[in-house]
Amino acid sequence: MRVLCDPQIVSNANYLLEPTRLRLRGSGGIELAADQFGPVDGPLVVFLHGGGQTRHSWKQTGAKLAAAGMRVVTVDARGHGDSQWSPDRDYTRETMVADLTLVLEQLDAAAAPGGGAVVVGASMGGITGLMTSATPGGAAIRALVLVDIVTRPEPEGVARVIDFLSKHRDGFDTLEQVADAVADYLPHRPRPKNTDGLRRNLRQRDGRWYWHWDPDILRDRVEDPSALTEQMEQAAAALRIPVLLVRGMQSDVVSAEGAAAFQALVPHAELVEIGGAAHTAAGDDNDAFTDAVAKFVVENLA
Repeated sequence: MRVLCDPQIVSNANYLLEPTRLRLRGSGGIELAADQFGPVDGPLVVFLHGGGQTRHSWKQTGAKLAAAGMRVVTVDARGHGDSQWSPDRDYTRETMVADLTLVLEQLDAAAAPGGGAVVVGASMGGITGLMTSATPGGAAIRALVLVDIVTRPEPEGVARVIDFLSKHRDGFDTLEQVADAVADYLPHRPRPKNTDGLRRNLRQRDGRWYWHWDPDILRDRVEDPSALTEQMEQAAAALRIPVLLVRGMQSDVVSAEGAAAFQALVPHAELVEIGGAAHTAAGDDNDAFTDAVAKFVVENLA
């Protein structure tokens, strides 16, 4: 399969700051938006964001890895950011896995230096990466980074995330209302004084502001938590590639006990805990997060 990208002249001097925009194809022909940082012949690192986020969550981390000579691709999941919304509301785990498999094929991950890609996934993206590793397409994954997600997450924390994603389907009148909603969801972060930065996470229609994700990502999803846990544990137990678990120490989704249970299942997995971070670890302390991921990636692509 062929990667389609917008024409852009990228010099050695500016490729870190101005990534190349890619247009990739997911399952069913859906269009997925992505950004590519760094040299095209560098070792491949693919980033998958969490539910309700976008590829822009990884910009600083992508630039740092690109500076180390990596080819970094950050992808908007279907129904998020600039990627196409599914016309038939198909946002199942299986379809997300199919999307990642196709993305890795189009990026020719198997032919990347060292063979395969390092996949970094936060929450929803981490589940996708883990489950893909257990499929034939998972052979293209050479190492896996799970950002605040384990096989047995805390039910109350998961419920809080789902509750936030399910709210405000009718949008907001003002950016101030958006800032209030974010502050309520992320009480550990200072409320932003300037609301302009929220615009990249929103779309404006008919004078109202709406989240950048399809509100139907949760509609009609019938998911047995015990069945999902079993699938994830089977995939985790089969992992033989390098694995890094990044946990926010203030997270209500991944507890210390949950992290320990994951390490018991995957004894070779490394654990990094970020003291000032919650479930949104990459955004809570981006420097510490970036340093941890960069160290793991460099070590496993050397």
